[in-house]
Amino acid sequence: MGQANKTILIILLDCLAMAFVGGLALLTRFEYSFDAIPREHIETWFRFMVLQIVITVILFWWRKMYHFVWRSVSIHDVAAMALHVFAAFGISCVAGLLFGLRLPVSVYFIMLICLLALQVGMRCFLRFYIVFANKAGRSQGRERIMVIGGGEAGRTLIQEMHGSSKVDGTICCIIDDNPQKWGKKLNGVPIVGGRNKIIETAAKLDITKIFFAIPTATAAQKREILDICKMTKCQVLALPGIYQLVNGEVSIAAMKSVQVEDLLGREPVKLNIQTLDAFLRDRIILVTGGGGSIGSELCKQIAQYSPKQLVVMDSYENNVYDLQQELKREYGADLDLVVEIASIRDKQRTYQLVEQYRPDIIFHAAAHKHVPLMEACPSEAIKNNVFGTYHVVRAAEKFGVSKFVMISTDKAVNPTNLMGATKRFCEMILQSRTGSQTEFCAVRFGNVLGSNGSVVPLFKRQIEAGGPVTITDKRIIRYFMTIPEAVQLVLEAGAMAKQSQVFVLDMGEPVRILDLAENMIRLSGLEPYVDIEIKEIGLRPGEKLYEELLMNSKYLIATDNEKIFIEDQSNLNPDDIMAGLIRLDVAVTEGGTNEEILTLMKELVPTYHAPEEVNRMVHA
Repeated sequence: MGQANKTILIILLDCLAMAFVGGLALLTRFEYSFDAIPREHIETWFRFMVLQIVITVILFWWRKMYHFVWRSVSIHDVAAMALHVFAAFGISCVAGLLFGLRLPVSVYFIMLICLLALQVGMRCFLRFYIVFANKAGRSQGRERIMVIGGGEAGRTLIQEMHGSSKVDGTICCIIDDNPQKWGKKLNGVPIVGGRNKIIETAAKLDITKIFFAIPTATAAQKREILDICKMTKCQVLALPGIYQLVNGEVSIAAMKSVQVEDLLGREPVKLNIQTLDAFLRDRIILVTGGGGSIGSELCKQIAQYSPKQLVVMDSYENNVYDLQQELKREYGADLDLVVEIASIRDKQRTYQLVEQYRPDIIFHAAAHKHVPLMEACPSEAIKNNVFGTYHVVRAAEKFGVSKFVMISTDKAVNPTNLMGATKRFCEMILQSRTGSQTEFCAVRFGNVLGSNGSVVPLFKRQIEAGGPVTITDKRIIRYFMTIPEAVQLVLEAGAMAKQSQVFVLDMGEPVRILDLAENMIRLSGLEPYVDIEIKEIGLRPGEKLYEELLMNSKYLIATDNEKIFIEDQSNLNPDDIMAGLIRLDVAVTEGGTNEEILTLMKELVPTYHAPEEVNRMVHA
């Protein structure tokens, strides 16, 4: 039955209730004898009933009493309904008296008591009927559910699950670390113990799904509990965060599959909002590569600070179109948004756009980043990453851009692949511009979870396909950061940057890719090596077993933000950089072989070594 039909049904039931209680009140007043009821009272009651129905339906509709979702009625809803019954009845009595409709006082009293019982009771009956019907239906469901968290979020979630037909299964138990709650029940569901009971209870009760309902948990607490949950072979879902509770969004729909970043245990970045506001507000900002993973998140976060104009530049129209539509929906006319389809490889077009918009700040996120592809196509990597960056750099200087922030990578540190070498050479270009009026800086960080082409989306697809999950080497370790966290730190680093600085972000503890694969399989409710095979396929071209961020380097300088450091490097001679650019241009435009290009890059980037030289130093 549709919602409109349900509303009409409830209105009809209200009308029948009012007609019924009026007749019942008269019968009761005159000792249940029709003959004893004066004819004038019957006529008065009939007119009063029509008036009462009209007033009550109008008031209930106006006050949205017919919009309540009675399958999840609460004590507050019952109180509101009772109050509106009193109000509607009172207004009806006053209106009746104004029209000369008078009945015995006892009739009014009996009518009110019966109306309260029927109109409120009818709605509570609907709620209890649906709960019991859903419980009966779910008793045959295939899911057996454990809820972690016996607080307000857990209570609200269980209440909705009890009244929802969308949950195919039975809520079997609750886990909560508060000993005072153990042995008690929450909405009829037993609280069996703390986190140490998760594995035991999951096995004992044949749990198939776990709902994590502690939105107030810190990142470390969440990781500790999820580390236990992933050993149960259950699918794990979680509320995204405390804002869900604050906004009243605790619901089944808000539950999401636990993400691998939840297992990193990283606390949210603490930003200097005032610094970022002063940096971005009322500025014209250009983001190259704005449709990519990092570029699009940059645009979303920049938009929050009310820039004068946000110019998004990208050569791939599909991604940037999606970003454009999202920002329009979010900000509408409050954001002056311009999207330009253009490639940084096109020098003339790049100069034209920078001259046209005259940005105050450029965030340069456009780059080819896939290591194996760039190993196979080194000339394309150099055309895009090196010369594309140089075009934007020169345009920034020529047209008075105040600050230029480039997105770099940990692969630029002692690079073992061409992509990392091109990014390091781009850093060198920026470090050579010490005499420029534009302040240049680069921000270097590791892998971002969920970015295009990263390992996490690949693993997800492989798990959904039933495996195998492929890793290149079981010894590989990587540093990971979420996309929003990386972009937040990029913005703050850009705000504090001075001329020709390279910023290094604290990526936390390294993660073994094998552990990542196993955790993702377990979070899907499957068992590694049993349900999903993990297959080692060998290192890709240019890949090394570990990435370096130089976090232990004596050359790092701390900043006010504990997660941002400055790498202390000597300035480079711009003439040497220009000579290198000329040699690269000759190599890529005159048909140099891949081997010749790689040899030249190793000469221009002294820290660039073959991956074999680095990997053989790592012991199994």
